[in-house]
Amino acid sequence: MALKNLDYPRPRWRHKSRARGIYYGAVPDQYDVAIIGGGILGLATARALMERTPRARIVILEKETKLATHQTGHNSGVIHSGIYYRPGSYKARLCVEGARLMVEFCANHGIRTPRIGKVIVATEPAELPRLDTLYQRGIANGVPGVRMIEPDELREIEPHAKALKAIHSPNTAIVDYGEVAAAMAQELQGRGVTMTTGAEVRSISRVGRELELRTAWAGVRARHLVNCAGLYSDVVARMAGAPTDVRIIPFRGEYYFIKPEKHDLVRGLIYPVPDPEFPFLGVHLTRTVHGEVEAGPNAVLAFAREGYRFGHVKPVELVGTLTYRGFWQMARKYWRTGSYEMYRSLSKRAFVRALQRLLPVLGEDDVTVGGAGVRAQAVSPDGSLVDDFRIVATEDAVHVLNAPSPAATASIAIGRHVADLAAEKFALT
Repeated sequence: MALKNLDYPRPRWRHKSRARGIYYGAVPDQYDVAIIGGGILGLATARALMERTPRARIVILEKETKLATHQTGHNSGVIHSGIYYRPGSYKARLCVEGARLMVEFCANHGIRTPRIGKVIVATEPAELPRLDTLYQRGIANGVPGVRMIEPDELREIEPHAKALKAIHSPNTAIVDYGEVAAAMAQELQGRGVTMTTGAEVRSISRVGRELELRTAWAGVRARHLVNCAGLYSDVVARMAGAPTDVRIIPFRGEYYFIKPEKHDLVRGLIYPVPDPEFPFLGVHLTRTVHGEVEAGPNAVLAFAREGYRFGHVKPVELVGTLTYRGFWQMARKYWRTGSYEMYRSLSKRAFVRALQRLLPVLGEDDVTVGGAGVRAQAVSPDGSLVDDFRIVATEDAVHVLNAPSPAATASIAIGRHVADLAAEKFALT
């Protein structure tokens, strides 16, 4: 979907010298809350804040020329049900609640959410205990309709899939999150929220009791800050002086498309049993609301935070990754997995072989190269991949430091959680 509804004009503040950051003309706009990041999470947070404090003056600052252009606009479009996540974790609680709220929001705005169902298939005996653990998590998390099925029943649901056993989640749905973001933006515009694109925040300073956020165009003053900057959330947190020791490491996820004449091989969503040591779901097969069938993604280190192509390198960002102690600790732990992911990225044959574990009838000629997304994955100094959402509150800011999948599914619930924290910390009324 073209996100033309998410295109907002840049501000027309006059300035004397961008290089020096000296601005004059109109007094910088003043707000109660500035939200950095105009993806689905920033929009959902603004929406939740307006529900709690309708008179609050809120501005969303987005560095791109359009809203929702990165993780929101580059995902598989699944409304996850909550099977994967450790009971009691942020992901478990907010995903299950968020899926319900997302379907409700879409119904109220005329956005399609076909419930096409999902199967998670165990293709080797070693995967059966992990499959059972996932099933128990699904039950504990209250995932509606989830059940374990045998190969005969799997063939009725997905005739071409292969498994020793499988989990069936019949209520898993799909959506276009770009449409969701457009509807949220339209709603926020009607409520008087200021949305400014082309406004990359380059510095944050404190002026009395306010924060001054300097962009390429002007300074914006706000009493409080919410950081929903995604791939740059750690950078913004450090700019604001927040206590954080994690670093965002970007992982590119590459997709193939199943050719249209082979679409009947996949009826819904077919997923493998994920590796418990790696917080990625593995290559899978996904129908989209636009009638396509995607295959992927893998998970390879990106050489830029927005590195959607293998050859896209930003030297400063790559050096930042390579000089981070946590990166090398992570590399020691996962070098085998990382090497295989890179090999699979460079070899179509290897990619298809991984898919054939789920769908044996799929051939190399049945797929064509698709798009890619970049996952913002927080990594701790000890090399561990932060597995849960991580949200840090300070006296005048809330920072969403780790919000990978299922953040789009959970965005409305996460937004409400962030708004609750903000209302408590900021004493908003």
